[in-house]
Amino acid sequence: MPYARISLHQGHSAQWLAAFSRSLQQSLEEAFDVPSHDCFQVFHQCAPGELVYDPEYFGGPRSEGFVLIHITAGRVRTTERKQAFYARLVERLAASPGVRPEDVMIIISTTAVEDWSFSMGRAQMLERR
Repeated sequence: MPYARISLHQGHSAQWLAAFSRSLQQSLEEAFDVPSHDCFQVFHQCAPGELVYDPEYFGGPRSEGFVLIHITAGRVRTTERKQAFYARLVERLAASPGVRPEDVMIIISTTAVEDWSFSMGRAQMLERR
């Protein structure tokens, strides 16, 4: 169950965000072993000065279209699966909504099953064991 937090500059339309969301979710399902409908995303549109980044560090040149995607995953994936996901995601985002691959930064963090409560104050993933 990944949780994605997407930080980007403010000013994107609901349609643009929906296209981004679809591309991200499709990439997670295709290349990161995520079931369909397992979608939890938060967009944080930053005001000027709230999204600070180096335009050249390990990539670039980055533009004002820079997007930082932080994915918290509930289980570990292999290096190969992560690399396939990175490649698939930038491919899909370039197609829709039109994000340059140079402007996409992705961070993946992994947690344990007891670190998730989906509702009711319970650790449902522990109960599935």
